[in-house]
Amino acid sequence: MPPSFIKFHGFGNDYIVIESKELAATTVPGEFARLICNRHYGAGADGIALVSPSQEANADFHVRIFNPDSSEASLSGNGTRCAAAYLYYKKLWSNEELRLSTRAGIKLYTLREHSDPGRYVFDSELGQPRFDSASIPMITEEPMERVIDYTLDANGKTVSVTALQMGNPNCCIFVDDFESIAWRQIGRVLETHKQFPDRTNVVFVRVADRQTIELRIWERGVGETEASGTCSCAAAVAAMIKGETDRRVTVVMPGGKAKIQWRGYQDDGEVVITGSAEVIYAGEWLATW
Repeated sequence: MPPSFIKFHGFGNDYIVIESKELAATTVPGEFARLICNRHYGAGADGIALVSPSQEANADFHVRIFNPDSSEASLSGNGTRCAAAYLYYKKLWSNEELRLSTRAGIKLYTLREHSDPGRYVFDSELGQPRFDSASIPMITEEPMERVIDYTLDANGKTVSVTALQMGNPNCCIFVDDFESIAWRQIGRVLETHKQFPDRTNVVFVRVADRQTIELRIWERGVGETEASGTCSCAAAVAAMIKGETDRRVTVVMPGGKAKIQWRGYQDDGEVVITGSAEVIYAGEWLATW
């Protein structure tokens, strides 16, 4: 039987969700992602979310995220939210709370809204940010507790970056507007910059006011995307530690708006994103490969 899948999107960031049991034992997940994510010869997506029962006692399901370049991500805010929506849509889960194990740890998803035919809104806990250069990871002259307004060379252009680990490495550049900067070119260069040994997401941030930021996103292993959960969380936290915003913000991306809160460490220090996932279509992978 050909493997079946369902495609979802979160703010235009589209993911193919497939159960691991659908793939043959000999299938290399990264290679499958490279083929099916191709927008000309496959189904087309920003990544795949591979779902399976969890082997951990305190998690309900396990999710692996693969990028179109075949690399595996530690976490995707939109990808895992699409996986959560899949589990509800397929009636594999019905409780209000869902715990997903990922390479970045166990994440809690709380269902807030559901409307037919398949739109779901979740509060998603994506973890605590880490700021030291070793955790990002980022190579600097000396170890740094926080990487704020650090100067990098992007093929001859000097840029100031604020970097952090938010499930994935993230490099944030604050701008006054997006039109005056070649952000796609800079994003492509910085993604593979020698000072980011694991590569990095590159997020361009415009602060509108203390409750609102706007983004353009160059995602590691993907390129330009309409939205990204981990990138939006990283950008929000970066704006907060720079003193540019409050600890609750609306993040405006080309694909839509997400609400992000960074809870204080007197609570648990979790970054929580509220966002949607919507079903697009179901299909079967019939191509030979």
